[in-house]
Amino acid sequence: MAIKLTKNELKVQKDRLKQYQRYLPTLQLKKQQLQSVIMKKKAELEQMEQQRLQMIGDLDDWVAVFAENKLFEESKKLDYLVQPETVICGKENIAGVTIPVYEELTFKEIQYDVDDYPLWVDTAVIKLCEIARLDALVSVLRKQVTLLENELRSTSQRVNLFEKVKIPEAKENIRIIGVFLGDQQTAAVVRGKIAKKKLSEASL
Repeated sequence: MAIKLTKNELKVQKDRLKQYQRYLPTLQLKKQQLQSVIMKKKAELEQMEQQRLQMIGDLDDWVAVFAENKLFEESKKLDYLVQPETVICGKENIAGVTIPVYEELTFKEIQYDVDDYPLWVDTAVIKLCEIARLDALVSVLRKQVTLLENELRSTSQRVNLFEKVKIPEAKENIRIIGVFLGDQQTAAVVRGKIAKKKLSEASL
């Protein structure tokens, strides 16, 4: 884009450069903060996923008795006894990004007659509820990572724009205008000397 080779434009470019140089450290700090938080969230996510897999693995001891589930009526199967209802989340602001924070998972209150089930069902229901809670927590952590990564991508683009485009562009514009105005000043001095010389010659 063509720039005006004027003193006013020189001031505009210098002001822009100051603005870019003032914003850049803030953006760089935000980028570092986001990178750090994302690493922690990913580590937490991995830990929760492993915990979830461990809990599912622990249910292997129940596999034999779970086979009885197929013998229950449809309304009495374990799936019916454990029905997640609502994932309750709070909100947290990290580096200007609002992310959901897992608080709890509610379940539909389902009454069942213990006489209709073998003894192991109570323990199985507790374990399935714990796995459902971990599922909800893992899902919220994934959302957090996605939101933070999107913000990191956007912030990185702005950092690159300032570092590689806007700041060099403003510096180059200042240089071009400075050279032009310097040449203009030199030319004006030369013209002034020539005019003075002509006047002195004319007065002789």
